[in-house]
Amino acid sequence: MIFYPEIKKYAENFKMEGSVIGIDKIENGHINQTYVITCEKADGSHIRYILQTINTKVFTDPRSLMENIKNVTDYLKKIIAENGGDINRETLTCIETVNGDIYHVDEEGRYWRMYNFIEGTTSYQTVERPILFENVAKAFGKFQKQLADYPAETLHETIAKFHDTVKRYHDFEEAVKNDISGRAKDCQKEIEFYLAHKDICGEITSRIATGEIPLRVTHNDTKLNNIMIDNETDEGVCVIDLDTVMPGSALYDFGDSIRFGASSAAEDEKDLSKVYFVPELFEAFTRGFLSEAKDALNETEKDFLPMSAILMTLECGMRFLGDHLNGDVYFSIHYENQNLYRARTQMKLVADMEAQLEDMKAIVAKYR
Repeated sequence: MIFYPEIKKYAENFKMEGSVIGIDKIENGHINQTYVITCEKADGSHIRYILQTINTKVFTDPRSLMENIKNVTDYLKKIIAENGGDINRETLTCIETVNGDIYHVDEEGRYWRMYNFIEGTTSYQTVERPILFENVAKAFGKFQKQLADYPAETLHETIAKFHDTVKRYHDFEEAVKNDISGRAKDCQKEIEFYLAHKDICGEITSRIATGEIPLRVTHNDTKLNNIMIDNETDEGVCVIDLDTVMPGSALYDFGDSIRFGASSAAEDEKDLSKVYFVPELFEAFTRGFLSEAKDALNETEKDFLPMSAILMTLECGMRFLGDHLNGDVYFSIHYENQNLYRARTQMKLVADMEAQLEDMKAIVAKYR
């Protein structure tokens, strides 16, 4: 355990049980700085908390963000309690400050928050066992089911039009037109692929506008590592990283999970022969997701589950390629042309999914 004495004073602004005896930094996150605070209670037992700063460059309205999280987790606690669950384990708990607030602003204007630590669980970066992906799907499906009656329109947009694929397409067009980095000449094949998909970009957003697809509470970052997995049962216990919880479509969450989890390779794999869509993983996730969420979704939403995987992959690829053309100003890169390699993997996955769309529909039909 490494102690960070400069962090202790920020932790002590929150209503913790006991006295701080240890502070560890978690290095996995890319957006917020995260610390594990260990306290010793009067009886000698230990209790842990998660302390985070909110990245206000990404999330420019931290007050609204925290209001979303507090309201959604309080609602979840009511649903969990009604079903005999553990409210301290199955959703995050916002720890209040000594002043009764849900965040602390320090002398430098940084926003701090604290959650309970979910003991006996692990956050995985890769699918180490096949059952993990299905259990993650169950957890995200249960999240949708539990929040099915939550008035999504009352939530703030923490990042405006985050999964508006039509807007993302127009942003990409602008990046191609402006070609700030002078790189467009070297990736014409990739540019043409994404531009050729203009007509499908509005498949979900147009149906949200007509009401065919309802506005729901969505997580918007449904990666494997945002589910805490029970160390003994491999079941998904708690959905975490709620910063992007806002109004949207359940299809965004399903599609992005498939984009990230049903690929054979890393997001920036350079050898495209290693990159392909894995239908077995699509089936595992679909089975898990619909085992919890099928009664909460309408028929149009179920119809568009396969298309959502294509659209979320397409959208992400456009964003990667657009950022490459803009000079890598949004996504962090660790080597030259990394965003181009990322865009190529998404392009390969989109093509694979389009070729297997009918098979994907058949899998959804099996579990819907």
